[in-house]
Amino acid sequence: MNRILQIVGAMNRGGIETFIMNVYRNIDRSKLQFDFLVHTSEECAYDEEIKELGGNIFSVIPRRQGIYKNKRSLEDFFKVHNDYSIAHQHLSSLTYVQPLRIAKNYGIPNRIVHGHNIRQGGSSLHKYIHGINQFLIETYATDYFACSEPSARWTFPKRILERKEYGVINNAIESERFKFNEQIRNKIRKELGIEDKFVIGHIGRFHPQKNHTYLIDIFKQIHIKSGESVLLLVGDGNLRPDIERRIQELGLTDSVIFTGIRKDVAEILQAMDIFLFPSLYEGLGIVLVEAQATGLKCFTSNKVVPESVNVTGLVEFIDLEKSPEHWAGEIFRKKDYQRKNTINDIKKSGYDITQVANEIQVWYESKINNTILLDNRKL
Repeated sequence: MNRILQIVGAMNRGGIETFIMNVYRNIDRSKLQFDFLVHTSEECAYDEEIKELGGNIFSVIPRRQGIYKNKRSLEDFFKVHNDYSIAHQHLSSLTYVQPLRIAKNYGIPNRIVHGHNIRQGGSSLHKYIHGINQFLIETYATDYFACSEPSARWTFPKRILERKEYGVINNAIESERFKFNEQIRNKIRKELGIEDKFVIGHIGRFHPQKNHTYLIDIFKQIHIKSGESVLLLVGDGNLRPDIERRIQELGLTDSVIFTGIRKDVAEILQAMDIFLFPSLYEGLGIVLVEAQATGLKCFTSNKVVPESVNVTGLVEFIDLEKSPEHWAGEIFRKKDYQRKNTINDIKKSGYDITQVANEIQVWYESKINNTILLDNRKL
């Protein structure tokens, strides 16, 4: 059994984590298994499923608790677990690549850096560190993946891009699970008490990147146009109390539903009429692919969300410099559309997980086999 080490912050329900789990569920686990190195000791949303699928979860001290403690914790891990052929780190920026550096020191032969964003959040110090690690990343990594071309251009140094020494892996989904179903739609709308409402939906953690404050301002304008509109917010995060206060200030409390983190995202999307996603930046936005798979009309930010996410023609891109009134106007102008089955579009565009998981598995196995050949030559 060949085991691949996936390195992430925590296995909660976010875009990166959802993509990894989509791959994990669809590889041949009699040939490959995933283990997870996470930077938290807390129980995470996917932990139980990972264990059921045969994976191990290892925890190291996160960097926020001290750079030295984090380094020692990583060294302690790789001293014991240095038999992996592949370590695959998923990240939003190159601010933190310590796991790859230490994996190299302990003899892990294949070390992947996988970019999932197109912009650095945080302080100017974080941006500076990202730039420094762009210069150094070839010292630590052996292979380079990104979720889109814009993500690759932002994450990797120019020399990697010019030599085309990277690959783009589509953030694929289990598309059949998202196929539009009128019965599921009616069931969820009844459960939420929104049968006769115009439902605007959003899925995302409450984080500055997702731009919830602006989203609420857009919904306010939608609600002015239609008092029967409801906003469905799926997710959780540190900024949720701030958003709740903003909603109260705007007098929208009775028209906004917070669902928290949900396991049934495919079903929740069925209940929506419009998907609204005015992010400040996205590497791709896997939830936009999921929304399109249910036949939803989507409205998202232009320039900072890759256009390649529009795989069905259902995505409308609007400038964030436009007013909330403008966004609301565009939504009302295009809200009357026929919900359709888009699964074939998803598959043709390369965003179905069956194909992508197979490609990843073949790539993993080729790297493992090459490593074994090299080891045998040394012997």
